[in-house]
Amino acid sequence: MTATPDLAPAPTVATPELFRSVFRRHAAGVAVITATGERPVGFTATSLTSVAADPPLISFGIGTTSSSWPVLSEAEYVGVHILGEHQRELAATFARSGADRFGPSTDWSGGPEDVPLLAGVSAWLVCRVVTRVPAGDHRIVIAEVVAGAAAGADRPLVYHQGRFTALRD
Repeated sequence: MTATPDLAPAPTVATPELFRSVFRRHAAGVAVITATGERPVGFTATSLTSVAADPPLISFGIGTTSSSWPVLSEAEYVGVHILGEHQRELAATFARSGADRFGPSTDWSGGPEDVPLLAGVSAWLVCRVVTRVPAGDHRIVIAEVVAGAAAGADRPLVYHQGRFTALRD
């Protein structure tokens, strides 16, 4: 069977550019992952996934070139923050290289296991890292939930087509 151009473009060789282009079309929820070492670190993640309910496990990916990786590579606990649609600037701050992520514009405090917890998020979890799995230039972190709260009923912040956006009715 021959595919028509309107239904399926001709395949191209897999490249990082093709990969990014395809995943720009995949809408994803936005989370911020935090941890503490000598200083607090955090980054914006769209790779957060629920893995299991019993025991409650989550996973996320982090690049090994991320400024947060040295702390995350050794952290025993991490914070997971689900962002609401009103938190685009917070997501951008934690996504921006070189940003003062825990500066005066970020409202946060120490939570269980000394994990930095961000204020005003839709929900948060504190998780104990179970394993870190090598995956190309990233690591997949699997962690077990030890505490958390569903803090609000906000509509979620979503990442799609290279930008933070909100769901439409």
